[in-house]
Amino acid sequence: MNNNVLIVDDSATIRNMVKRTIRMIGLEVGEFYEAADGIAALAQLAEHEIAVMLVDINMPRMGGVELLSRMKENDRLKDIPIVIASTEGSRTRIDQLMKLGAAGYVRKPFQPEQLREVLLPMLKVTENAIANDGDFDDGSF
Repeated sequence: MNNNVLIVDDSATIRNMVKRTIRMIGLEVGEFYEAADGIAALAQLAEHEIAVMLVDINMPRMGGVELLSRMKENDRLKDIPIVIASTEGSRTRIDQLMKLGAAGYVRKPFQPEQLREVLLPMLKVTENAIANDGDFDDGSF
């Protein structure tokens, strides 16, 4: 299986920070693909094999909830783990997303180790040596 990651967020800055964070935390992944909304994400999924997705909830054209629902209805896409990365963090909202099939959740702004903790079990990867014992000098993203 590939270890490609699809980052779906309407902010190019957030997409870049997520890529940088994944590299920094020492997870070996394949290619990074990006989409600014759910429609663009579906286009990326039609073209590329994806191992895990990080998806924002609030985006133009198609948000994360609709994307998650559509993927769960598609036999080819339904088993791709989706991690929600959002500023929305009410327990009710998180429970709703998990019932829809989200595999994980991180609240923005997140610490690098939070992203590592949620992604590690979803990716069949080896970790690069992280010599700083989890002390990340960049703070939260």
